[in-house]
Amino acid sequence: MNDEIQLISDGDGLAVIGDAAAVERFLISEDLSSSRALDLTRLRDVLGHGAAIAQAGSGIAEHSGRWVKLTEKSARLVEQHGLRVNSTSGLSTGVVKGDKGQIKGFVEFAKVPGAQLTNPALLTGAAGIMAQLAMKQTMDEITDYLATIDQKLDDVLRAQEDAVVADMIGVGFDVEEAMSIREHGGRVNEVTWSKVQATSSTIARTQAYALRQLDAIAEKMEGKTRVGDLADTTKEADSKVSGWLTVLARCFQLQDAIAVLELDRVLDVSPDDLDGHRLGLKASRQKRLDTIAQTTERLLARMDAAARTANSKVLLNPTTAPAVVRSGQHVATAIKGFHAPLGIESSRQSLEARAWMEAASELKDRVVETGAERVDASRRLGGETFERAKSMTGRFSSGIAERALRRRGSEEAHDEAE
Repeated sequence: MNDEIQLISDGDGLAVIGDAAAVERFLISEDLSSSRALDLTRLRDVLGHGAAIAQAGSGIAEHSGRWVKLTEKSARLVEQHGLRVNSTSGLSTGVVKGDKGQIKGFVEFAKVPGAQLTNPALLTGAAGIMAQLAMKQTMDEITDYLATIDQKLDDVLRAQEDAVVADMIGVGFDVEEAMSIREHGGRVNEVTWSKVQATSSTIARTQAYALRQLDAIAEKMEGKTRVGDLADTTKEADSKVSGWLTVLARCFQLQDAIAVLELDRVLDVSPDDLDGHRLGLKASRQKRLDTIAQTTERLLARMDAAARTANSKVLLNPTTAPAVVRSGQHVATAIKGFHAPLGIESSRQSLEARAWMEAASELKDRVVETGAERVDASRRLGGETFERAKSMTGRFSSGIAERALRRRGSEEAHDEAE
């Protein structure tokens, strides 16, 4: 039994390649139960030019491969086994060797990668397939996210009256058809590709439009201090944000699908360009994620500011102020659910509606505290006045006594003279 396990990580996922039984034992030993099949036969098909490449492709195609999304747990696994990073491709590779099929044997790491992983063309092909699996994983997670929305996806999208959204819906049909043909045929032929290769601009235009709508919602809240105005704008945000997040999620899903199809085409017609194309797609995808994160975080910041303003005025607005906070909470929940499948992290802490009694109690405490300070001040002032009066009284009494003594002395002197 060959217990050599070959590992490849591209920063998004971890490929585990080797004998099927050994791969299974490795995944169980590392508690990595959630994995996807890695279709290694594609490597043999696309790298079948030249005897050495064909032999390497055939050799690895006989193995079993599984792909695991790179989470905190699997990232620690990469670090634990000391995978070495290739500065050119950005891939981390290594080999873990077992001992007679025993799980405990997998902790020993061989610093020199196996012969199959030293073939650049083979690594490039494997990285391309891994990138496809990572995007398909996100697509599936977005599908799950969209399923949690109360209304059906098509109903939400059709509710948007903008023509640019209607164009995106039409593109979605073409992309889904191409993905279905790919699943059944194993590749993307020229006819299928011709239907979708020009659709990226339509999806990008729809994404940009949806982001502008979210920005416009955030801008409406800027500078408003009246709780009534904030209630109106946050209520509008509550009713519209989920719809635009749905549009964004669908755009991202379709963009990932097109990228999967693109990589298939490059694998078929220009495998030498695969690595550069993969890295370019990854950079473009990250830029989209950054833009989406900035827009949604900006909207959350506006909602938080509105909630803080409302909470500070809850005594005068006991009904309207909590409504502002509730709308903010609804929007925050929607955005959090949207962020999850895209892998966007947020450190935002939710704001709670401030109870009227709490605000009244705090106000009462402040009044009592202020009153106590005033009483203390009055007491201090009274004490100081008393001391001054006492001092003045003492000085006044002393003056009277002195004058009395002088007068008495004068009278006595006058009597003696007579």
